[in-house]
Amino acid sequence: MNIRFTPAHKLAEMIRNREISALETLEAYLQQIEQHNGKLNAIVTLDAENARKRAKQADEALARGENWGVLHGVPITIKDNLETAGLGTTGGYKPLKDYIPKQDATTVARLKAAGAIVFAKTNMPVLGGDYQSNNPMFGRTNNPWNLDLTVGGSSGGSAGAIAAGFSALELGSDIGGSIRVPAHYCGVFGFMPTDRRVPTTGHIPPLPGQADYVRNMLRVGPIGRSIEDLKLSFAVIAGADKRQPQIPPLELDRPTEKKISDLRIAWTYGFELLQVSQDTRLAIEKLINNLSNTGCYLEECNPTDLNWEDVLANYGPLCFMELFVASSSSIAGFLAGMLTTIRTEFTAFTQTKFKSGTPLAKNSHLVLPPSLDKYATILTERDRLIAIMDRFMDRWDAWICPVSMTPAFSHRSFGKPIEVDGVKYPYLLAAGGYTMPLNVTGSPVAVIPIGQTQEGLPIGIQIVGKRWQDMELLTVAEQINQAVGSFSNPPHY
Repeated sequence: MNIRFTPAHKLAEMIRNREISALETLEAYLQQIEQHNGKLNAIVTLDAENARKRAKQADEALARGENWGVLHGVPITIKDNLETAGLGTTGGYKPLKDYIPKQDATTVARLKAAGAIVFAKTNMPVLGGDYQSNNPMFGRTNNPWNLDLTVGGSSGGSAGAIAAGFSALELGSDIGGSIRVPAHYCGVFGFMPTDRRVPTTGHIPPLPGQADYVRNMLRVGPIGRSIEDLKLSFAVIAGADKRQPQIPPLELDRPTEKKISDLRIAWTYGFELLQVSQDTRLAIEKLINNLSNTGCYLEECNPTDLNWEDVLANYGPLCFMELFVASSSSIAGFLAGMLTTIRTEFTAFTQTKFKSGTPLAKNSHLVLPPSLDKYATILTERDRLIAIMDRFMDRWDAWICPVSMTPAFSHRSFGKPIEVDGVKYPYLLAAGGYTMPLNVTGSPVAVIPIGQTQEGLPIGIQIVGKRWQDMELLTVAEQINQAVGSFSNPPHY
């Protein structure tokens, strides 16, 4: 058995049964990091000595018959924008290079209360604003399957750490694909819960001390080596939070008792707007063929009455309003957001086939000049889109769709077009065109690996569920994953 690539729930069981020690498990990860992190740069802050002390305490507690919880003694890592008490948290943002929180993010605190040992923080782009993981303080994270490729973003260091055997479990965040895209690019499992299902307290942004202006679409969720890891950790981190009173309790969520042969599953190769790579299409085709042998009902279709361009057109203004308008404490911050948007759109219509720009900027009139009335209009449109998706999902146990137009792409500057089978697509659409809309609709989404390209790069798929039925979705995803079968060994780096 290779400790470093064993799922977290298995490690937890083995530690509880004293088949291995918490300290032995931690040392295996520390050795792996020492050997390989120089090439990958997934781990940016390491707290080895305090973690060793905690691991020894975990082993001593078990010897006395004490059990701290379902993750007793399991070493985990945390994305660098979730606050960790006494351990640096930067969000990849230089002004926070010396920031050491006094309090854990709610989700981090819950994992610790369940017995997990936080021993490191993982890399990300500046304040989570990219589909690659690179920042001026810590540099670039490389994909363990191919060092010339990105791990994705913004939870890129998170997914890279799991893929490389640096950690048993990770906690990331997602406002436009930041858990799902890295999981897909790195060949691991990721879960974005229903909007407002899991507390985001202690997440950066907002910056420490600022008002909570990121109130829509942001999710915190786990990245791991199995669906069972996602189920276990989700049950720990979800539920009502006194620091964030809009988060509902977890009690109404129950896993499905259906057999896979009883499931109704909708699926798609994608949308005409965003053609996926041939490798991605072949992987989806193989998955559907495997599922057809299980006896479940399958139908190729997309959400009825839900125009993907309209959803993207809602995502752009809503994201801009919250991340650049509400958050800006100065004119400079607002202008920085404007310049990024203009540059990205200019590249889209000068270097790709999107000669009139992208759907993300379609409703720019709802942003400039900003007003509360326009913000309300954007939120009202979001409500309409959520209702459409809810009606569609009433008919299905899950909807399967691509994560991204391609597998992991080569390192590049932000905004540079991405080629899909020889055709250049706008950067944001190629990377996040299939993930951003599901932040708008509030849907829970699991990502599982389903195959590899001819070059051996992993390919994942999004499994979308009904809002508020997160555990049911994870149970369905587990059944689908069993039909996929294992496709990979650990990456070679």
